[in-house]
Amino acid sequence: MIKQDEPVATEGTATGRDQTGPAARAVDLTKTYGSGDAAVRALDGVSVEFERARFTAVMGPSGSGKSTLMHCMAGLDAPTSGQAFVGQDEIGRLSDADLTELRRDRIGFVFQSFNLVPTLTAAENISLPGDLAGHELDREWFDALVAQLGLGDRLTHRPSQLSGGQQQRIACARALLPRPELIFADEPTGNLDSNASAEVLEFLRGAVNEHGQSIVMVTHDPRAASYADRVVFLADGKVVGELRSPTADGVLERMKQLGS
Repeated sequence: MIKQDEPVATEGTATGRDQTGPAARAVDLTKTYGSGDAAVRALDGVSVEFERARFTAVMGPSGSGKSTLMHCMAGLDAPTSGQAFVGQDEIGRLSDADLTELRRDRIGFVFQSFNLVPTLTAAENISLPGDLAGHELDREWFDALVAQLGLGDRLTHRPSQLSGGQQQRIACARALLPRPELIFADEPTGNLDSNASAEVLEFLRGAVNEHGQSIVMVTHDPRAASYADRVVFLADGKVVGELRSPTADGVLERMKQLGS
């Protein structure tokens, strides 16, 4: 029996979190830019599932559709045809308000460029999405993330006073703070040196192992992909294979076969 004050998740809304099935999936997803002779098909009938509580990397040659796939599945861009789901919610059927709520509360984002607000401190950047939404800060979880990321002595610093690795760790904390069911990471180590990259990747790996997080990471780096449970390969806008329990050498060999 449903209590009168409990929200009911219905088709086309983003009110509930279904913890069964894949974290996200695409069904025959296509994305075309331009028209006529100038048309470019960035995604060409992609069907793929991203498992819950797993770390998945998406790789492929330049122009293979990696970032386009992520943007369509995260609701940042609309596909030309096909369906994209987060949990049981089809993104294309959500209202603007529900799509905003889904991106705010159920999806975390980590980008190559960090996307921090330069006038805010590290602590303020971490809590910003929740502050904007009027959510009360979960201080215990905030402190746990800060400790895990080694940011305790950097919380009063602004981004310009921090290294690239520290800025990206702040972005990771910001993404994890709302406890989203899914995190999309677009080249999160692209601007980092090898040591800072390892720190960020180890944190993402730990988020999956210790907190059951679901992560989808677009990357061009075989070493970064080796932290994942599974690598999905794209070429010419299509899924062309996958690799389970990847190693850096195994990923590099597969990428060579794709002509990257």
